[in-house]
Amino acid sequence: MNDPKPIDISNAISPGLPRRLAAIVYDSFLVVGLLLLAAALAMLLAASIGGKEAALHISENVLFKLWIALAPLFFFIGFWTHGGQTLGMRTWKIMVIRQDGMPLNLKNALIRLFCAILSWLPMGLGFLWMLGDQDGLTWHDRLSGTQMVMLEKTALKSRRLIVQ
Repeated sequence: MNDPKPIDISNAISPGLPRRLAAIVYDSFLVVGLLLLAAALAMLLAASIGGKEAALHISENVLFKLWIALAPLFFFIGFWTHGGQTLGMRTWKIMVIRQDGMPLNLKNALIRLFCAILSWLPMGLGFLWMLGDQDGLTWHDRLSGTQMVMLEKTALKSRRLIVQ
């Protein structure tokens, strides 16, 4: 198995807030679809095991709540650790990598995900932070040691960065 080589990010351009928000909106639609699919699968399973009554009361089940809570986590962590891009990020030509230029591993992705939740909690202040940050980083970029970089339009497979 080939070990990934670091990407030289010394001159990489960080995507602006509108581009990041556009990718978030795109991914939000996908996550809602994923949640609907996860709920439908759980309801089908509950109906096949416990009948119609079990399916009607599935939302009261702790395992169902855990299943629904984990689905978005698997979405983001899976995409970030396998290619550095969610589908929304791919559409908007941005990628997340570690600040040393290496791809995210499971630990980096988990830290980034939970710190991104913290960035949203105070009315998105953690995202707005990037507007005044000298490197254009959000709270979760700083806390997780990751950053978003712009890719050239024709460079999705080669991962060529747009540089200054």
